[in-house]
Amino acid sequence: MSRKTNVKASGNNAKLVLEPQFKDTTITKFINCLMYSGQKSVAEKIIYDAFYLIKKETNLNPMQVFQGALHNVSPIVKVKSIRVAGSNYQVPVEIAPQKQTSYGIKWIIESARKRSERTMSIKLFRELVDAYNNSGGSIQKKESLHKIAESNRAFAHYRW
Repeated sequence: MSRKTNVKASGNNAKLVLEPQFKDTTITKFINCLMYSGQKSVAEKIIYDAFYLIKKETNLNPMQVFQGALHNVSPIVKVKSIRVAGSNYQVPVEIAPQKQTSYGIKWIIESARKRSERTMSIKLFRELVDAYNNSGGSIQKKESLHKIAESNRAFAHYRW
């Protein structure tokens, strides 16, 4: 790497382009996580179809359902393995808000892909509605993580 050029912004410093229909960066992140092989238009179509199904089936605002589902799925704590005096402890650690959102997005997409419905837009629609109603695979993943953190609460003093 040359010392004479400046490094362009990447990773957390990169600016996201706002998604055109809802003008929200979390939906842009969701599209980017859903995308396979650079096919962004396919991922956008899946999300827009899922939002259309939410509007049609539940008569709720799709953006409100999406934000509520993401809020319900986002974890607050996680466990981190720390080695102290030859023993490994699972220490509960709080998660930064930006990381909470990314965990929630990944868990919703992962749970939607595991569902048995016919198309991905229907799978995503059902997973978002389930997460909005505090049920479904992504909520179970969050609850299991919180349960592990709660059971290892005694080791919280090892955190640094």
